Amino acid sequence: MGKVTGFKEYQRQERIYRPVEERVTHFREFVVPLSEEELKVQGARCMDCGIPYCHTGCPVNNIIPDWNDLVYRDDYRTAAEVLHSTNNFPEFTGRVCPAPCEAACTLNIDDVPVTIKSIECAIADRAWSEGWIEPQIPDHKTGMAVAVVGSGPAGLAAAQQLARAGHDVDVYEKHSRMGGLLRYGIPDFKMEKDLIDRRISQMQTEGVSFFGGMHVGVNKAVDELLEDYDAVVLAAGSEEPRDLPVPGRELDGVHFAMDFLPQQNRRVSGEAQKVEKEILATDCDVVVIGGGDTGSDCIGTSFRQGAKSVTQLEIMPAPPEKENKGLTWPNWPLKMRTSSSQAEGAARDFSVVTTAIKGENGRVTAIECARCEGPEKGFAVIEGSKFEIKADLVLLAMGFTNPVLDGMVETLGVELDERKNVRANTDDYQTSMGKVFACGDMRRGQSLIVWAIREGRQCARAVDEYLMGETLLPR
Repeated sequence: MGKVTGFKEYQRQERIYRPVEERVTHFREFVVPLSEEELKVQGARCMDCGIPYCHTGCPVNNIIPDWNDLVYRDDYRTAAEVLHSTNNFPEFTGRVCPAPCEAACTLNIDDVPVTIKSIECAIADRAWSEGWIEPQIPDHKTGMAVAVVGSGPAGLAAAQQLARAGHDVDVYEKHSRMGGLLRYGIPDFKMEKDLIDRRISQMQTEGVSFFGGMHVGVNKAVDELLEDYDAVVLAAGSEEPRDLPVPGRELDGVHFAMDFLPQQNRRVSGEAQKVEKEILATDCDVVVIGGGDTGSDCIGTSFRQGAKSVTQLEIMPAPPEKENKGLTWPNWPLKMRTSSSQAEGAARDFSVVTTAIKGENGRVTAIECARCEGPEKGFAVIEGSKFEIKADLVLLAMGFTNPVLDGMVETLGVELDERKNVRANTDDYQTSMGKVFACGDMRRGQSLIVWAIREGRQCARAVDEYLMGETLLPR
């Protein structure tokens, strides 16, 4: 794969970011792609390692060594075909996936993995620019109709695969535009939304119909789906946010991250929005509670809105700067990571628990915190460690607990697992109701885009087999 001695001859080279002072002035993407010659060199670094652990690190099982080799040989067209054989939307994952494949790369034993994510993104972008990505219209129609609820990556992947198998597929989305959290959660500076729009156009040509503003269980009856379709796929995500039940939670200026982020995405797109209260970080001291990706997105958005300061708090202890490769590789390691948004100037603090939110005249002014023990001691507050942080805006980004149950899920009455996700296994993705299937975050809980795509593809295969008795769709 690649050049046999390439990993010894060439250094790892990753994409770079535009300077902070430049990129915080706008909401456009700011990653600088590698040149074709640089990509060729990076592809050459993929070693003939015998067991490509990158395959197991990647949830969609991308055939990574093959397309690394093809890029090294300047055969981007074949590389794009190989890439799309396992991943419906590589331009999405090439931007927002955390790249567990690189953590699993054999060269990561020495902290210099192949730049798999950069190569993946470059292949997909080249394929679009050259016009190689065309609609795959089925040769025949099955006469079967499938409803997909939710247009995030799981729903879109399932819908595209089912349409290519010849089924009539209708996608229902509660928002006016398609994409789920790809569109309304991920900021534009990480992934611009025209990438979603062109995939939707491709899928429409392939026969998928999209219905925006249709909230199943609210303004679209669940019974209609069961009556009108031969199968129903639940792919509505996990959107019940984890709350912070402390004194002062009700104060003005304390908001869930997913009340804050979609507003800005709609401003960027020019989409009309009706909100009870506009949430802006302009001239605010912002505190983000939660150390994950959603919290990081809140940081970058706050800086671009003109925040005075941003502090991010995490209840977990600070992870080690470097993992113990002998214990973790090729699995995803717990170690200190700094996102591009955090690098824009956020203050970060660990082992911090919020004990109260303070305010004046109904508006937040500060949060009261304390140092805490680790999870093995139940995050117990350390005596005498309380302190305050000034705050004009507090954003709760502590993750999501389960799918929203009100409406569709409760009306259907499908079984839930112990975490209140819709119960279904990964063999047939079938719920407790015969023709109702579930995939993505709605089934597995809050997770990564690449897991959502995997589940959407596998669920489509299960639905096709359920409807036709057999299937040629890949697993």
